[in-house]
Amino acid sequence: MVSRLTMICLALLLAAATAVNAQEGTREITSSDFTKNRPAASETSSGSSVAPSGGQTNSARKPRMYRPVSKVLAGSKRPKPVSPRLNKPKTVETHLAQLGVTIWRLRPARTSDRGTRQLIREDGATSEWIPERIESETLLRAGDRVRISIESPRDGYIYVIDRDEFADGRTGAINLIFPLAGEDSHVYAGRLIDIPAADSSMKANPASNQSGEILSIIVTNKALDLPLSNDVLPISRTQLLEWENVWGGTAEVFEMEGGAGQAWTQAEKQAAAKIGTRQLTRDDPPPQTIYRVSSSDNKAMLVNVRLRYAN
Repeated sequence: MVSRLTMICLALLLAAATAVNAQEGTREITSSDFTKNRPAASETSSGSSVAPSGGQTNSARKPRMYRPVSKVLAGSKRPKPVSPRLNKPKTVETHLAQLGVTIWRLRPARTSDRGTRQLIREDGATSEWIPERIESETLLRAGDRVRISIESPRDGYIYVIDRDEFADGRTGAINLIFPLAGEDSHVYAGRLIDIPAADSSMKANPASNQSGEILSIIVTNKALDLPLSNDVLPISRTQLLEWENVWGGTAEVFEMEGGAGQAWTQAEKQAAAKIGTRQLTRDDPPPQTIYRVSSSDNKAMLVNVRLRYAN
């Protein structure tokens, strides 16, 4: 009897632990936590009305659900050693910052497509493409055309640094690809920064043994004093490491459920336009992937976003 009772207790404990682990493993967030700083669908900076994407009102559109997909190191922070003479470790205040990223893969437009089209001029001819959302872990193949939309729910200035990543762990040259001279890097809730510009796209062209690319995205309270020009700006590894150590942290990554395959909307196109004041509203599509970074510095954040290539 004792043995049987013990077995029942152990089974109950195991079931409870499994339930807790399952709950933790499926913890979700909603889009409203990210989009709450966007203007309402009936507001603009001038006070006039804005028609939301799809014509729905704020009360009619339900928040989108996000599932956790992984935890990544947003920088290269390393814990500082604690002196044995201290009675207790110093309490470090942490700040939670968020960044929204949507990766678009383009495909040739078809007559039946209803999504917003992107015009690309190449070799003297203009062709139509439909950008569609993909998840952050999607493997890209040589020749794929890609765009990236970035949104910050808080005001700041955005910087994007690119480097190749190889299967053996090496990384290539480090370059600031946004902004270039004359480009507006100011970001705020509802404004999108598109990489590259709206009339272009990046074409996947991996080198031998290249597993992907790393985009280090930085959002700062104040603009950085950098010698911008009309070309990419080389960044030293020492400088990038310093930014990672100060502004990086552990990031939780959340993926929108059912978002992959959705087409680019007119609202998203307008929110990324160089000229215009259209902001995304709370009713417009939220980002595909949300990064939530815990950092000890509230003046800036750094997130490493990876584009992965198929072997």
